Amino acid sequence: MFAATERDRVRERLLARAETDGTVTGAAFTGSLAVGAGDRWSDIDLVLAVRGEPTDTADRWTRWLYDELDVRHHWELPAGGTVIRVFLLPGWLEIDLTFAPEAEFGPRGPQWRTLFGEPRPHDPFAAPDPGTLAGLVWHHALHARVSMERGHRWQAEHWIGATRDHTITLACLRLGHPTAYAKGAHLLPEELTDRLESTLVRSLTEPELRRALTATAALAMDEVERFDPRLANRLRPMLEELTTESGEGRSTGT
Repeated sequence: MFAATERDRVRERLLARAETDGTVTGAAFTGSLAVGAGDRWSDIDLVLAVRGEPTDTADRWTRWLYDELDVRHHWELPAGGTVIRVFLLPGWLEIDLTFAPEAEFGPRGPQWRTLFGEPRPHDPFAAPDPGTLAGLVWHHALHARVSMERGHRWQAEHWIGATRDHTITLACLRLGHPTAYAKGAHLLPEELTDRLESTLVRSLTEPELRRALTATAALAMDEVERFDPRLANRLRPMLEELTTESGEGRSTGT
């Protein structure tokens, strides 16, 4: 994989190009490296303020990245008027480039370091809504059970894992840890991660899928109870019914 010195060299080339691009009026590093919290494996996150149509500037930069930095692939995240492109370089170096209209250039969280330009004030990104997360928990648990009844064991495993993901998000939200992409999962207390380990699907047999779903649903309801005991009281009996009642045969429906 890439060396940190190579990553730093690429960062300097990106910044030098930004400083000489007539359509770029501001630049900022984001992510862990922006606040000195990065490590050997951190990628490059750069936000550019763009005068005019961001797509035009993004397209020019994309051609340059392929020509000069030997990009192997890129893809785009939908973000309204802002263009976010994610690039893969040799050595598995990732570059996340955001081309923002000037009015959208500014921090929405603490991981921001302005390099030049005038950032605008913006509201921070909203935290996940625990009520929505609770809804995703019961929705995914239901579909895990339905997948088992249909004999779709890989699909059941998918839904159990997705239920676990939202449970981790609820726990991180409660404890004030980062919630996106399980970035705070390693900060959770051991008594919680021990229980999370019990939710892992160890094989695709029906008894093991049911066991993992039961463990996941129980842990999820404990987290829901922390923010809304009344909701947990309504949902817990239904999830217990969902995970304990015997199957009624297999269906081939979708």
